[in-house]
Amino acid sequence: MVSGVFHTSYESDMALRRTPAQKIRIALFILFILVFPFFANKYTLTLANQIAIATIGAIGLNILTGYTGQISLGQGGFMAVGAYTAGLLTVRLGMPWWLSIIIASLVTAVVGAIFGIPSLRLKGLYLAIATLAAQEIILWTVTHWKGLTGGVEALVVPDPRLFGLRLNADFNFYWLAWALAGITALVTLNLFRTHYGRAFIAIRDQDIAAEVMGVNLFRYKLLAFAISSFFVGVSGALLAHYRSIVTWERFTLDVSVLYLAMIIIGGMGSVSGSLFGASFMTLLPAFLTNMGRALRKVFPAINAIMPFIQEATFGLVIILFLILEPEGLKKLWEDIKDYFRLWPFSY
Repeated sequence: MVSGVFHTSYESDMALRRTPAQKIRIALFILFILVFPFFANKYTLTLANQIAIATIGAIGLNILTGYTGQISLGQGGFMAVGAYTAGLLTVRLGMPWWLSIIIASLVTAVVGAIFGIPSLRLKGLYLAIATLAAQEIILWTVTHWKGLTGGVEALVVPDPRLFGLRLNADFNFYWLAWALAGITALVTLNLFRTHYGRAFIAIRDQDIAAEVMGVNLFRYKLLAFAISSFFVGVSGALLAHYRSIVTWERFTLDVSVLYLAMIIIGGMGSVSGSLFGASFMTLLPAFLTNMGRALRKVFPAINAIMPFIQEATFGLVIILFLILEPEGLKKLWEDIKDYFRLWPFSY
């Protein structure tokens, strides 16, 4: 009796979706993405757009931290580079919004590679401190270089338009954001089917052994920082054009910690985990806010303590996932799939 999944060709073995069940699930997900905006209201569309932007940024961070093992606390700073570059190119040079996103992403990749240079000598906590320094250096530059960024003043970005349509309207922006999120996911999945991606994973698992096998640590670590920062720059540039206002307060250390929480809760080294984590950490504050509004009449004082409740819940969720399910929501989803795939012989 045949048991398991078997492949009789290299094409089927190397396919992104190798079983009929996987193909059906991805088809249903794409169908949901296509149908959702026609039934969603403005509030849920806003949340969906935020999830798409966060997913791109989380995938970028996961490439560096989850796949390559390089801890980064500079996510907020790199997003600021992408956002301010896209905004300044549009405001000062009158550049088209789509071209500003591309150039902003490339600039962020270069900045990320520069701050990735210490990764050859540093690892673990020491590398985390180095990327934390990058976060602070970038924010200091943004707030003090008044001639370029305007300092602490907000940078107002003109509305992006395509064929006369205002793209930063929730419904219109939805298609752009989720299209770019899908492209980011597809590129990342294929990246780790190449020798570059395998080199990243080898560095994560054991960098000394990877170097013995011929992996150039300096080259591939810098490449990981550059690719990661490129996608982070995309998310920052999208945020600038979506909100039309760029301010340094959107890119503080809290944002870096938030994105790190996304990939921890969603699942390290996983594209789907990035989506799960981005969705969870975007919807959790919205759920707590709505719950606070619902309880306002019963507990009038809840408005004053809601920020503290959100911070406590945020920390508690991270701790619980680290203790109970270190592999994140991705592992829970895999367990559910395995249960139905193997039922009734789940053992």
